[in-house]
Amino acid sequence: MAQLRVLAVDDELPALEDLSYLLRADPRIGEVVTARDGAAALRLLDRAIAEGRPIDAVFLDIRMRGLDGVVLGRLLSQFANPPRVVFVTAYEEHAVDAFEIKAEDYLLKPVRPERLAEAIRRVAVSADVPAEGGESDTIPVELGGVTRFVSSADVIYVEAHGDYARLHTALGSHLVRIPLATLEERWSSAGFVRVHRSHLVAVKHIKELHIDSGKCTVRVGDTELPVSRRHTRELRDLLVRRARKGRHE
Repeated sequence: MAQLRVLAVDDELPALEDLSYLLRADPRIGEVVTARDGAAALRLLDRAIAEGRPIDAVFLDIRMRGLDGVVLGRLLSQFANPPRVVFVTAYEEHAVDAFEIKAEDYLLKPVRPERLAEAIRRVAVSADVPAEGGESDTIPVELGGVTRFVSSADVIYVEAHGDYARLHTALGSHLVRIPLATLEERWSSAGFVRVHRSHLVAVKHIKELHIDSGKCTVRVGDTELPVSRRHTRELRDLLVRRARKGRHE
């Protein structure tokens, strides 16, 4: 794919210069423009669209004077063709905001070159994929003081824990501060279905469906989960339709 055109936004000049230097050093980046605040960033983005040279991604500080990064990120998400957003901040507590805005990544200052390289990789991959239903989504999780993003494509099932949810993947599990109902709505187009008030499962990981004496269970990965009565028929019909579709492809 073509090299990326990116915008770096930070109200602290030394941080902005450091980030710009690291971005320009990556061969996937073709051009870096900069802004010292949110209002200037919006003007640059509007000008880029008018010139027919839109910005592919915005690397964005959060705590800035005037229009802060979270508000700017939400404004960008309303664009007809929004640029990818990567938050670059000294603060960990805005990771949930990043999830809601569908940010590509969340980097903590001081930015390590290897983490920036991973963020650029995510942007490059995302820029090559049309924004349609069914694409993978990401959620920020805390691992030893480092914020990582778990892709919905890697999640086998989700378990409710009050206002939290535990994401189960092949490599382990992660507790995130997001209600199960929110994930059900967010990931319905990514192939996840509700099977129980406490469980959301990835259909592609369903191996078996058991119905015995009126009780239904489903095996996802190596785990057997209960299926509530209200979801049993819906899940069974979904799996039958998928099986029929597979036979005719």
